Order: sequence, then C-alpha cells, then structure tokens
Amino acid sequence: MKNKNFFIKILSDKMYIKLMYHKRLKKKLNLKNPQTFNEKLQWLKLYDRNPKYTQMVDKYEAKKYVSNIIGDEFIIPTLGIYERFDDINFDELPEKFVMKCTHDSGGVVICKDKGKLDMDNAKSKLENSLRNNYYYSGREWPYKNVKPRIIIEKLLEDDENEDLVDYKFMCFNGKVKCSFVCLNRRSKDGLNVDFYDLKWNKMHFERHYSNSNIVLDKPKNYDNMIKLAEKLSQEIPFVRVDFYEVKGKIYFGELTFFPGCGFEEFTPEKWDNILGSWIELPKKGEKNEDISSR
Repeated sequence: MKNKNFFIKILSDKMYIKLMYHKRLKKKLNLKNPQTFNEKLQWLKLYDRNPKYTQMVDKYEAKKYVSNIIGDEFIIPTLGIYERFDDINFDELPEKFVMKCTHDSGGVVICKDKGKLDMDNAKSKLENSLRNNYYYSGREWPYKNVKPRIIIEKLLEDDENEDLVDYKFMCFNGKVKCSFVCLNRRSKDGLNVDFYDLKWNKMHFERHYSNSNIVLDKPKNYDNMIKLAEKLSQEIPFVRVDFYEVKGKIYFGELTFFPGCGFEEFTPEKWDNILGSWIELPKKGEKNEDISSR
C-alpha cells in the first residue's frame, strides 16, 4: 500500500487525472478541446490556478472571504480553531456543536449531546483526516496547501428537518444555471441527488446518484440565495456555492470547484455536454499559472 501511495504521489497532475478519468468514466480525456462538464473540470484543475482558490476551499479562511463579499450575517459562528484534537477544551464548548477539518471533505463529527460524545472515535476520525492531504485523491490543487486544522462551529438545527438540507448552486462564470440538493444520506438505499432549475422545477437528469421521489417545497430564500451565489462566483469559470436555510435565515456552507472530482457520469449523457457548454474556459496563461507538472 505504501508503494502504491508513493507511486500515486509522484505522478504529475496531468498523468494522474488522465488515468483516473479513464478509470472512472471509461473514456479518454480530451484536454486539447474539452467540451463536456467533466472534461472542463479537469482542464480547470490543470490550468486555472488562481491563488485565491486555496483560501476559498479552506473551511476557516473561506468565512473571511465570504464575509468580505456578502457580509458576516451569513456566516456560521466559529467556536474554536485548533491544530490538534488534544488542544480542544471541551469544558468551554456548548452541549451541541460540529467539529470538522478545514482542508478536506468528510472529516466531520456532529455532537448533539456533549455528555454522550465518543471522544476516542471523534479523535481518531479527525486525526486521521489531519494526516491526509485531500489534494492527492483527485488532484484538486486548491486543497494542496490548506493548513490542516480542526474548526468547531455552532450546530445549526431546523425544527422541520432532522437533517439539514443544503442547497448547492452551480455557478458558471458568475451566473447560477441550476442547483441541487442531497437527500436520504442515512438511507440504506443510498444517497439521492435532485437537480432544480432557477424556477425550482426538477431537472430530468442524474449525475452518479439517482433522483429521489421526494418533491421539496421551494426554499423561502431561494431567489436571494441565487443572488448571493452569483456575488461569490464573479470572474470564476465554475464554482459550486452551498447555503443552508434554517428557520428562515441563510447560512453559507462551502465553496467547491470540482464536484465529484469531475469524475461522475451523467444520465442521460447529453447533460455532460449541456453543462459543459455553460463553462467558458479562460485562455491558458491569462491570470493563471500552469503548475500541472509539479
């Protein structure tokens, strides 16, 4: 396993991306003239290297970036930021909170009762995440130099939903074209993903995950969330902007440049081309630094 990990790490970004694209999507990656959504995400990994993206994916630093653009009233309160789990003083924390790593996806511990928190399990999960450089799994370069830390936030709770629904806005060159929600995360049948247009009509395609049979009411703040997402995505070829709506209030979630690493198939396949047509790629060398071989 160590030899395999070493081999993966020494591959150039371009070579690794080509291999993974073929493995996951069963087709050759076209970087010379990318047309589809997934192809263009790979191109952006290699050639759109805006340094601000690193701040934007850091779950702590992103709050400062977002606050400067749309205001701090949309920011989930931070209760602490730590470099090690053992530095956390749990006596100072409320009964409910969320712990997560600033530099990856999935390193999250939700605490709804501090007295029942499994400390050993929480420590193991977060410390494993701290040791992991998320960049290597999909060559999402903005994560490469994010400082690994643990951020603790206020736990958001909604009286209407046990699990918070986050609304994920797909922004193309500063314009929202569609959004999606993830449902049934705890279901034995697995995650469902439903896409919606700007008028909250369901869109009839899937990306890796099947659609649900659930019809959600349009969020009260949907139109406002669209406006906020567009403010945060100006002059960016593609970025996904996530928000929560809790008791009528909007909270910022996160920014994601490469959903699914750009390795998730569309059904029908034509939607890969449709979403791809919405991305206008910058010219290589203009406001970008090609460091794909590093």
